Amino acid sequence: MKAPSWRRAVLKVGSALIAPDETGVSTKYLLPIARFINECHERGQEVVIVSSGSVAAGRKHIHFEHKKVPVAVRKAMSAVGQNEMMGYWSRFFDFPCAQLLMTHSDLRDRARYVSIKNTLNRLLEHNILPVVNENDALATDEMKVGDNDNLSAMVATLVDADALFICSDIDGLYDSDPNLNPDAKKIPVVEQIDESIFSLAGGSVSAVGTGGMRTKVEAAEKATSHGIDTYIVNGRKGETFESLLQGEIPGTLFRRQSDPISNKKHWLRHTLVAQGEILIDDGAEKALMENGASLLSSGIVDVQGDFDRGDAVVVRSANNADALAKGICQYSSHELLHIKGQQTEDIAEQFGYSPITEVIHRDDLMILED
Repeated sequence: MKAPSWRRAVLKVGSALIAPDETGVSTKYLLPIARFINECHERGQEVVIVSSGSVAAGRKHIHFEHKKVPVAVRKAMSAVGQNEMMGYWSRFFDFPCAQLLMTHSDLRDRARYVSIKNTLNRLLEHNILPVVNENDALATDEMKVGDNDNLSAMVATLVDADALFICSDIDGLYDSDPNLNPDAKKIPVVEQIDESIFSLAGGSVSAVGTGGMRTKVEAAEKATSHGIDTYIVNGRKGETFESLLQGEIPGTLFRRQSDPISNKKHWLRHTLVAQGEILIDDGAEKALMENGASLLSSGIVDVQGDFDRGDAVVVRSANNADALAKGICQYSSHELLHIKGQQTEDIAEQFGYSPITEVIHRDDLMILED
């Protein structure tokens, strides 16, 4: 079966490939990957690397006897390991590499999101290889994406990639766990990601990585919804990359959706983390779901959580608690508790100022259809 053609791809390389023995960066699995990128570069195909492994790479420089490493020590390992990892990537190519370190807070902020997008595009225009990683040395838990599988999907969306290649330590997605069932069969193509696909995704078997098969399927869901073909392939096999260069599918292909959502809608749904919830009545639900309207204060029944203006919230039905939509709220939770259920003109009369008409404008609202 032939793989879809592509012009721009994101390649996610995990910790188990970069530092498999936890004794620093190793070329054991990286050389075939580097040859693949070099060949793509010769063909005029653009590649962005999302590279895990800074903590694993830095372990040899900071000795720590206990198995459980404190957060501060992990951050120090990341700081020194990131430098070593970039040194290896730079030596593999005769064209320049650029490092971009980011956190989830960078991606949540729309202005910084657009800034990162512009930087990546300028680098690619000048034939510079971007190497992206989460800023593990500085990020707090609240700022982290948490795994580079999902980060790679976000980056693929940022650069409008055609393909996302997620390297794993097995050959793709199987109908059962191949480590337990010798008769497990690899699924070559997934047309639609649903709960049955998620049920096939197990946990991580890597000692140095944080992402298992489930995070890879989550990443595939994010990418395919934006029109990006996504592959889970075995990064430990050199023939994987030879097959990709020949236009074959060596792992599992998750096909792109035929009607992808826009970049902003994708950002709203998959990147922003909801800080609270708004419960609405039947009239507001009909206006949102059937008439394409914005959310007004008159249809709000209750407010849950503590959020500020500009935060993302989930909109739910007050009757059955179904999640209907997700959007950027123009009011804080404290303000909404005072104006919920009221008409706009009544708010102006009660508080003595002209309020923002829409609680969530339609342009900042993403309907959650499933």
